[in-house]
Amino acid sequence: MFGFSERGSHGCQPGHGRMGMRGGPGGGRHFGGGRGAGHGSGRGEGEGRGGPRGRRMFDGGELRLVLLKLIADEPRHGYDLIRSIEDLTGGAYAPSPGVVYPTLTLLDEMELIEARQAEGAKKLFAITEGGTALLAENGELVEALFARLAEVGAERARTESSAVRRAMGNLREVLVHKLRHEQVEQETLHQIVALIDDAAQKIERL
Repeated sequence: MFGFSERGSHGCQPGHGRMGMRGGPGGGRHFGGGRGAGHGSGRGEGEGRGGPRGRRMFDGGELRLVLLKLIADEPRHGYDLIRSIEDLTGGAYAPSPGVVYPTLTLLDEMELIEARQAEGAKKLFAITEGGTALLAENGELVEALFARLAEVGAERARTESSAVRRAMGNLREVLVHKLRHEQVEQETLHQIVALIDDAAQKIERL
């Protein structure tokens, strides 16, 4: 049910000022992106595990804005950010370290976050004035991104309820027990398949 595809974080190179941003209405800055924008031969930032129906979780600069908002709420290190996003989606999605850490480096180079203290070998990042201003300029988009995360979490909760898991587990055990016997007749197999298909169609029509 869940399966966001994973993409690397490329397309913005150091040494270009406020990378990945472009002028918006009224002269405001925001991250380029939106659906499918700015990818070309590069790859998006939605890399991670989990997610509904194979869709990408984030495009363009969306992951940067999500990380920036989480850091604005509370100084965090990379692992904490991954866990926070995973918690927001009820465990359905978590961006990979291979995407999160380069994105944090990029935000640091853009002077949107800064490392203020260390927890052992981990860098703890806090938002800068520039990062706060950027979030304010992209308030509606940030709100929509977190609504998307909440929607994924709600879907996960609906599909992963204890009752559903119990019923699925019961079906699996019955099938394994029934099909374990080598002498299952072909007609019986056809009946089993028909019952499962019928149940799937009825559930889909609910």
